[in-house]
Parts: sequence; C-alpha cells; structure tokens
Amino acid sequence: MTNTSTVLIVDDDQSARITLEALLIHQGYELALASNGEEALRKAAELTPDVILLDVMMPGMDGFQVCRRLRADPRLTEIPVILVTALDDQESRLRGIEMGADDFVTKPYDRAELRARVRTITKLNRYRRLVEQRTRFEWMIQRSGEGYLIVADDDTILYANPQARLYLDLPQDESELAPCSFLELAQKKYTREPQAAWASWPSAAANSPCYLLQPESEISQPFWLQVDLLEAPSEPRARRLIHLRDVSAQVNSRRDVWEFHSAINHKLRTPMTLALTSLELQTQYTSTLSPQELAELAQLIARNVERLRDAVKDIFQYMSAPILACLGKGVALSQLAPIVENIRVSLGVEPVALSIPPELLQFSFALSERPLELILWEIFENALKFHPRQAPKLEFDVRARDNQPGNMVIVQIRDDGRTLSPEQLAHAWQPYYQGEKYFTGQAAGMGLGLAMVASLVWSAGGTCRLYNRPDGPGVVVELGLPLAEG
Repeated sequence: MTNTSTVLIVDDDQSARITLEALLIHQGYELALASNGEEALRKAAELTPDVILLDVMMPGMDGFQVCRRLRADPRLTEIPVILVTALDDQESRLRGIEMGADDFVTKPYDRAELRARVRTITKLNRYRRLVEQRTRFEWMIQRSGEGYLIVADDDTILYANPQARLYLDLPQDESELAPCSFLELAQKKYTREPQAAWASWPSAAANSPCYLLQPESEISQPFWLQVDLLEAPSEPRARRLIHLRDVSAQVNSRRDVWEFHSAINHKLRTPMTLALTSLELQTQYTSTLSPQELAELAQLIARNVERLRDAVKDIFQYMSAPILACLGKGVALSQLAPIVENIRVSLGVEPVALSIPPELLQFSFALSERPLELILWEIFENALKFHPRQAPKLEFDVRARDNQPGNMVIVQIRDDGRTLSPEQLAHAWQPYYQGEKYFTGQAAGMGLGLAMVASLVWSAGGTCRLYNRPDGPGVVVELGLPLAEG
C-alpha cells in the first residue's frame, strides 16, 4: 500500500476545482477531480480516496445526495467526506450530518484552515485503515492452522499464535507465556534436521529449508514441521518472524511414492528379466532343444512367474507395512550380509567389502527389512549410476557409535566414483524438495537420490552424513541407524 494519501475533489465549477487543486498540489497528495455526482461515485469506487472534498451546490445530484450514496455503499461508507458549501446555516449543516458528512468548509474558505482539515482527516483515515488491517491480520493469525512466532534477536519468543503454542507445548493462554528460547523449545520436543543448517541458524534458513521432526513410533507416523524465516518489514531489525508449517503429509506422500517406485524396481526386476529371458530362449530354440532342456526352461519360467506373483502380492500390501519394526523385531545385523549380497547381485555391482565386528552381530536394527533394503538399494544404485565407468567398488563398514555398543550403530558406505561439489553435499539430504520436476525425492539438477533416504533415516531417529573421501575420488555415505530395544 502506498504511503501517499489520495484526495478526490468534486465540484461542477472548473475554477473552484482548479483553486482547490492549486491549494493541495504541493502538499504531497495524489489528487483526482470530478465534475458531477455520478463521476464522483465512479472515481470513489475506483480509487477509494482518503478524503473527498465535495461541493454541495451541484446541478443534478447535489453534494448531500452524493454523500448519502457513498454511505449506502459498503465499499465506500468509511471514506471521510468534507462538504464544501457557501451555506452557513444550521439547517444545512444538520442535513449534511444526517447524510454522513465528517466535516464542513464554508466558502470563502481560509487556505490554511482547509489544508489543516484535509491533513488531519487524511492522517486519521490512514491510521484507521492501518488499525483495521492489523486487526484483520491478528484475527487471521490467531485462527491460522499454521504456526507464527516473533522472536527477539537473542531467540526469546515474544509472541506465538495458538498453533505455534500447540506445536511447541506452550500455554494456550498468552498471558502465561514466560520468556523462553525458540531453539531450546524446539530441541526439547523435536529432532532438528538437517543438522548443518540448524548449526548456523538463522543464517542458513534463508538458503535451505529447516525441519523439526518427531520420529516415527509404533503408534504414530513421523511428524514434520518446516521452519521458515519470513521478512517482516514492520518489525524492528532486532526481531524475526518464524513460520511453522506441518508438511508431514507432503513428505510422507513423496516418500511413499518413492518407496513404492523403488519396491517395484527392486522386487520385479530380477524375476521379470529371468522369466522373459527364459521365454525368449524357449521360443527361439524350441526346435533345437531337447525335451529335458525345454522342461528345465519351463520350470525356470514357472518359478519366476511365481516370484512375480508373490512380488505383486507384496506390493499390494506394501504401503500399509510399518517403517519401524516392533521393538526387538528389527533386522538382525547378522542378516545384513545376505541383504547386501542380494542387492549387489540385482544391480550387477562388484562384490562388496563388508565389515561387521563380531560383537555387534547380537544386535538388531530398529528398522524393518523393507526400509533397510530401500536405503541400501538407493545408495548402491547411486554409486553405480554416477560412477564414471558404472563399475563402483564399494566398501561397507559397521561400527558402534563412539566405539561403544549402545542404541545406535554407524554404517559407512564408501565408493570410488565422483567427488561432489560443496553445493551438492549441502543439499543432498534435503527432504520435500520443491524444485524437482517429478515425485522422485531427488534434488533437481544434482543427480542424487538421497533425500528420501534421509526421510527414512530421520523418521526412525537416525542421522545422515555425506562427504567426499579424503583418500581419493568418491564419497562416503555415513548413516547412524538406531538399534532395537532389548
């Protein structure tokens, strides 16, 4: 909204219009002119001026009638009207008040007085509009389904709307809001991801979304809050406006699409390829194959068709399966080797150097087999897809965090492919990336499919890191994966 007030001058006498225009033209107003009542109503609707200087004595529709029409229109009823009249009798003034006029100027008028009255009314009207806008804004914010906070430069929360108080477990009565830090509250209730962005909060928030996450549990889906810093021109520089938005549905939906796509690719590729190859052999060499060879091919086709049938059945049940296994029923670390081998064979990757300390084999991941397979499949497939020769050599190490068995193990997967730029490393884990063209979970233009891996790992309460190998080309994907209780 412009800071310049608009004044509409209405008078059928051209010389009177010119006189009023000359009095106000250098006072910083936007001036509009009308020569009759109909034109005045039309321009009032177009401009919504801050004040109307309205001549009373006009042919056709006089000033009293124009004023009555203005007050009858809900869009124009609040516009201040100063009646300009040569009539100085009490009856005319009473009629003007009845029609809704705000003030009167009697001809011949004093120039200084006229300017003062216009200045006072325009200021009051603009103040009234600002109050109305602020009232509407506060009404909307109070009833918004999204969270809004104003925090001081030292991170103390100065204001939180009801939804923000709900997200942060603050008292719903604003008068009971004691001084507290936004970051401290967020850390108590949520996991902050990506950790690198939060480490430099609030500067990093301008370049990359930040998230507050409650990991998935046995009874609830993961809960995601996107945290944005908003520009607040009306707020002092020492204050920041924070927007909290529930994006759980978007993140989980994209993750489900990605998981479904990966599952189809993973589960259907091998049996379908073997079945089609066997059918081609049987069709092409029927006349030259022995009955025994034909029978063996038929059995191979039957087995792979059964595998396809089982895979399709699994896919129908796929989306309802939980991400986390029940406590104590996750994948045992002793089962990691066959899972890795199965993925390696399916992708055609060279044998993987797998290292697991014997003392860790008694533990189980909190993740069930499905998400663990998806995570490893995506990492292996990325290593294959972006290797200069599509022949990566993978090293897979598992160790206890801080070399002490506890509630999490560190999984490192190293390849010998490309070295990534700082920008690619910074954005590789970014979930709910809005710039991508398709719902793949990939950050556009980087060729990495790690965003949904991060979504799975973070949702389970784990951690993610990606960095270039210090000993040569390639990258290291480092995951902190939680262990099942018991």
